[in-house]
Amino acid sequence: MLTVLDAIKLSSDYMEKKGVESPRLNSELFLSNILNCKRLELYLNFERPLTTAETDTLRSYISRRGKFEPLQYILGSVEFYGLEFAVNPSVLIPRQETEILIDTVIVKLGKEFAGSILDIGTGSGIIPVTLAVKLPNATFTALDISEDAIKTAKLNAEQNAVSDKICFINDDIFNKKLDFNNKFEAIISNPPYISVEDAQTLQKELLEYEPRTAYCDNSDGYTFYKEIISRAKDYLLPKGKLVFEAGEGQFIKIEEMMKANGFCNVEAIKDYLNIERVIYGELI
Repeated sequence: MLTVLDAIKLSSDYMEKKGVESPRLNSELFLSNILNCKRLELYLNFERPLTTAETDTLRSYISRRGKFEPLQYILGSVEFYGLEFAVNPSVLIPRQETEILIDTVIVKLGKEFAGSILDIGTGSGIIPVTLAVKLPNATFTALDISEDAIKTAKLNAEQNAVSDKICFINDDIFNKKLDFNNKFEAIISNPPYISVEDAQTLQKELLEYEPRTAYCDNSDGYTFYKEIISRAKDYLLPKGKLVFEAGEGQFIKIEEMMKANGFCNVEAIKDYLNIERVIYGELI
């Protein structure tokens, strides 16, 4: 019968041979999930034997991970900005860089902000849900073309007790008839910004498992920026704010588009790697 320590060693060795990054960390996270405990507790229970059911579950997990299925999809959840979110193959896995977008919105709007915000391409709902927790006086509308993504986002809103603050809409930003009952004080978006060319260089986990429409625009990487920026005046109140997440090297072109469409005070906020990751502007 496998002990916790045996399981960590064997599963780590297996995933290392398969080329999985951070195999020991993956092993510990799998076991923590299976045993419903914190990673630290594993070290206090190295000699604890696993049941047959626990061993079978671990084998299933490491087999899937050995095929490069993302750990977050296997576990079904991920932590983002200190909150817990459900994730599945219908939505993109949240990245740490998006926390910079959250920080930017909170700083620019202020913690007492009581206006309305539109999130375009909401995916798992991490942006409006997190902001609804951090900006308790604000209201949100979250748009996504994927019905399955909207279902996941609604689940995350429920799990984080902010369902009453967010209106979810299953529609396409490219729908020319798209209309909202009211205009917004701010629009935020983490749109698909990977170009077709750059998509070929991405990690296997992303290419084979995450929804392509959530990260690649099947063009030059600017398709969604062009559409959102050109239509922003239709959706924003005077002096409304526009906040994007963007890819490396995209700031200058997006800044030009924003200024050409009536935005001022356009600036970039850099991420931990000094990349201009978040772009902010105000409607004149």
